[in-house]
Amino acid sequence: MPFALSRRGFIGSAAALSAAPMAVRAASDEAAAPVPVNPLVKNRADAQVFRHEDGYYYMTGSVPEYDRLVLRRSKTIAGLATAEEKVLWRHEASGPRSGFIWAPELHQIDGVWHMYFAAGPSGGGDDVFRIRTYAIVCDGADPMTGKWRVLGEFQSPWDSFNLDSTIFTHKGVRYFVWAQREPGIETNSNLYIAPLKTPLTLAAKPARLTVPTLDWEVRGYKVAEAPAILHRNGRLFMTYSASATDARYCLGLLTADENADLMDPKSWTKSKQPVFVTNRQTSVYGPGHNSFTVDEQGRDILVYHGRDYEAIEGDPLFNPDRHTRVQRLYYTAEGTPDFGVPVGNGPMPERFISAATPTALLAHDGARLIGGNPSLAQTQFRQTRGRAGKESVMLSPILMPDHYLVAGKDGAVTLQPDSKSADFSLRSQFVRLEEKGQGLLRFAAVGAPGKALGLADGQIRLVGSRETSAYWRAD
Repeated sequence: MPFALSRRGFIGSAAALSAAPMAVRAASDEAAAPVPVNPLVKNRADAQVFRHEDGYYYMTGSVPEYDRLVLRRSKTIAGLATAEEKVLWRHEASGPRSGFIWAPELHQIDGVWHMYFAAGPSGGGDDVFRIRTYAIVCDGADPMTGKWRVLGEFQSPWDSFNLDSTIFTHKGVRYFVWAQREPGIETNSNLYIAPLKTPLTLAAKPARLTVPTLDWEVRGYKVAEAPAILHRNGRLFMTYSASATDARYCLGLLTADENADLMDPKSWTKSKQPVFVTNRQTSVYGPGHNSFTVDEQGRDILVYHGRDYEAIEGDPLFNPDRHTRVQRLYYTAEGTPDFGVPVGNGPMPERFISAATPTALLAHDGARLIGGNPSLAQTQFRQTRGRAGKESVMLSPILMPDHYLVAGKDGAVTLQPDSKSADFSLRSQFVRLEEKGQGLLRFAAVGAPGKALGLADGQIRLVGSRETSAYWRAD
């Protein structure tokens, strides 16, 4: 969420080759889902995306005007980009909900749809930051067509600035987590947790989980806000956003054992460093206020907002260019999330594991291609449409978006910037061929018939297109 005035093309992968006669696509609809293109939805900050049991992905978020609550849905994540957006509620003409409307979240509680949001009064001055949390409730089973009304204000423990609420259920207990300024603590906001009694009241005294004290949490402002929960690998992971909402905005992480007392702050361990930050190589600035969902194949997806430029003219609060973005969430060998870096604009990238050497991925070290397993970001490549007809594609590393894989006449494969030459246009082209039912693929070199991208003797180079070393698994 912002403070500010006073504190602050191409659908790639298998879907792109749907018309290519040589490309064999997986048979299931889930595997054939279109690849999301970033930014997924422009001018939508504080994004929440989740897949409901009805099979739809729902998305809400802050609009640049901060004057209304919106909702869209789609059968695919990529489809959210063009899905019709419904206005559920608009701020009121006067009173405590007549000013800025921030950070909505949609939740179904005992079969009833609720949308939580933060709001303040209009009128200008410091009073517009008298932000409190409210909820609207739907009278029908379909949140897109039902009628919404104001349910009331969240009964927080103090009458002070609070926002960014979320709900999760663990071991049969429904918890409410939110950000609030606690009297006596000189921060902009801390994180709190408590079991929920009713949609607007707590069942117990809240616990304070974290206070922003680390250098990366207090840049510009002392902020811990926008919590999001992920339960994986025997642990609960709680991301949160920290610092000012410009390029310094970032994600931190709290971790608790799944069997721990979640109301005991000692059960939660804070990351010493931020887990997701601005990346100038991919041109994503101020990534934050995230949520989690799964893709059509059930793989974890990180949802967040970020700008694609650093310098902001005027007040950050009125800058509309925090866009909703999505990318795969991976895990370390120890089972903790590896967020990598914001992947940048374009089709969501993939990783390619050698079928001949499963411990080696297509990777790069600077401008040198390698077969190995360095940092996550060094193994993520974006596929875009090629220049040799609809079957061809080009591969580019996310950390060097102006470089592409180019096959030399000697079989060497290198990363090169686009020279615009005819030779580059030929040798940077590959055809992605998928082996039906085997989960294997090849990248046949357009400029070298009978050859494909492969891993040989630890080197990325062209090999015989039917050799084992020419096969990859897309991760």
